[in-house]
Amino acid sequence: MHPILAVALRNQAIYVPDGHPGSAGALGDTTVMLIADLRRLGFTVSEALLEALNAAPASWQADVLAAVREVRGVDRNWTPLVKGWDVPTGEDRIDHLVTWFVNLVGGRGTTLACGHVIPPGTFPLERDNGCPYCGTPFVHASLDLSGEGQGSTPKVLEVWRTRDAQEHLQALLRAQTPLDATQRESLRGLLGALGLPEAPRIAMKKTRMFVIDALVASGRGDDAQALFASPTDVLRYLWFAHTGHAQIVEPRTLIRRSKRNHRSLRGDPELQRAAEQKARADLRLHYTRPMCRQVARWLEGLELSPEVACEIMHPKRRMWVRFIRALRLVELARDARFPRLTALLSTFHSRSYTVHAGEVQRALLAGDSASALRLLEQRPGVFARSLFSCMLHFGPDPVVASFSRVLDRVPARLLFTLHSMAEATFVHGNARIVRPLGGTPKQVPASPLRSRYTREALRAMPSRVEDLCVLAMQRRFARTRTPGAQTMYIDPALFKMPVAIGERSETVQDLPSALMGTRFPVQGDQLRLFLQWGVGLAARHLDMDLSCRVAYPDRQEICAYYALTATGCKHSGDIRAIPDRVGTAEYIELDLAALREAGARYAVFLCNAYSMGGLEPGLVVGWMNSAHPMAISAETGVAYDPSTVQHQVRVTQSLSKGLVFGVLDVAAHEVVWLEIPAAGQLAAQLDIGLVELLLGKLDARLNIGNLLRLKAEAQGLRIVDEPGADEDYTGRWGLDAAAVSALLID
Repeated sequence: MHPILAVALRNQAIYVPDGHPGSAGALGDTTVMLIADLRRLGFTVSEALLEALNAAPASWQADVLAAVREVRGVDRNWTPLVKGWDVPTGEDRIDHLVTWFVNLVGGRGTTLACGHVIPPGTFPLERDNGCPYCGTPFVHASLDLSGEGQGSTPKVLEVWRTRDAQEHLQALLRAQTPLDATQRESLRGLLGALGLPEAPRIAMKKTRMFVIDALVASGRGDDAQALFASPTDVLRYLWFAHTGHAQIVEPRTLIRRSKRNHRSLRGDPELQRAAEQKARADLRLHYTRPMCRQVARWLEGLELSPEVACEIMHPKRRMWVRFIRALRLVELARDARFPRLTALLSTFHSRSYTVHAGEVQRALLAGDSASALRLLEQRPGVFARSLFSCMLHFGPDPVVASFSRVLDRVPARLLFTLHSMAEATFVHGNARIVRPLGGTPKQVPASPLRSRYTREALRAMPSRVEDLCVLAMQRRFARTRTPGAQTMYIDPALFKMPVAIGERSETVQDLPSALMGTRFPVQGDQLRLFLQWGVGLAARHLDMDLSCRVAYPDRQEICAYYALTATGCKHSGDIRAIPDRVGTAEYIELDLAALREAGARYAVFLCNAYSMGGLEPGLVVGWMNSAHPMAISAETGVAYDPSTVQHQVRVTQSLSKGLVFGVLDVAAHEVVWLEIPAAGQLAAQLDIGLVELLLGKLDARLNIGNLLRLKAEAQGLRIVDEPGADEDYTGRWGLDAAAVSALLID
């Protein structure tokens, strides 16, 4: 697939090269066929895109259709285990037990292609596309796209030109928040297709890693020197090139995660030991001498004193020891061309430097608030991250006064985080949800320091923090007013999109992407979850499971492979082996009317890797939604229609054992898109409290609409009800996370 085509589709557009200007003439036959095919896949086109496609050659139109088909997964195998699975087969544990006994001691029955004997009176074999006992599929049915599709609201695609791709590349480089997996993949594709812009402005250190990687791959490693501001940047790039993680995740964390993912319900410690050994082997460092010299030149070129550089290196000292050895830096430091490197290593090994964090901790333990606050003012970002604990330690008055002096130097993303978390931290005192680097989310109890204050004193603290944050953003917006602008339009949909800060998605959205926390309205009373995995892999046992956990005020129900039916839920059957190269699929059908009648509050969508290891890279999960009833093939049970897909994500890394990918709010008739890595092989092992905490955290977060209102007030803009204002902020604009992050002015 052409890389710019892939990026354009994520932005609800189709890329047409500049060499094919638009044509308003009669539509060609290939254009008419392309539009009809796109309609079946759930898309329609704008007038500008129609003219551009009509002028494009047939070969490019074929590339466009192939790209959309690939994203929609048209050529994947979407055949479930059971035909007509919307009608339960009636199988139960007794059927599995009888079949196990017959296969153990022998007996009469039907022998299937997998070798298992199915005794009469157990499973209804006429309903199955494979073995109901071992979950091996035998049937691969192609999708029937001859109709018009069951989708009720096709997505409108706009036209993208090279200039649009270049602007999107610049927006990704300038993004004020760390890029999620979708943005990272888009950045890689655009850098490969367009190259690095002249004098790029790169806001985030993690974004620089992709630019440095492109420079190193093209043999321009020395040109990357300007992108390194500290030794941590060098370490981050080396770890990124070795593991693919733009964040510095400790080796022990990756090893522990791999070992945990191979933990089985049956308990096999040998598998865990083998996984641990493999993870250690994969993380072993080895560098060529040219790369060692390149790193030495990068460190030599840093304009930092040895003491400052070593203080920056200190938090990752154990990793630095490994890298110094693997990169032969001690040997290279003997070269007269590297005097700064020599001084750096000498200071590092002798530990003749002080650490700012240690000085702050010493002052905190001694109760010396003046010294602690004076030290924190030197590092505004650190101050912002420790603001709440300092207010509880020393009282709000001196801390707020000290923080206000560095307010204008605090990154905007930290200000918004403080704004959204203040109420929950001080007033409610609930457990907080945190996500350690490389780990799964965890609950952290409320601070015991809250007991020092009365309820009235705690209730006053959030407003002081929020007032400071709002004041800081008003100042920043006031300094960046667009010349001549007087009006602003804000799409109502933006008031349901939280500002994406901190909750970075690690899955790729190949369809028009959405920010985590976005709410999707359910058009009808039918919602269909899907899971597809195994594409490109040889036939073997690979068991991924799709589950739904329904929460009621007084109980919970699970629809999964071991409970194929639940109130308002039906499962298509448990597949435990994949066919050759084409993959396989599972579905769950949700009846919203039945869930409402039963009093369900919400339903959590998740998938788990029952097989040892994490989720299989390439796995796709999502949900379908249509105002019209969605059909299920009577012959094969295929229930996938690309025109009805509302949202889907693709897993690219196997760190997680499970993934929560959505929550249905039954009363609101909406699906909340979120992503929570989960541990465990079963849906029953999910900590439902984590889901509730994250939903509360997203609800408390400032949404894009309110952020734009704040901008309008600070800049004196009048908000209008219809598009066409001097500044138009539409729902389509809100899907571009890089464009939204441009509002976070630093």
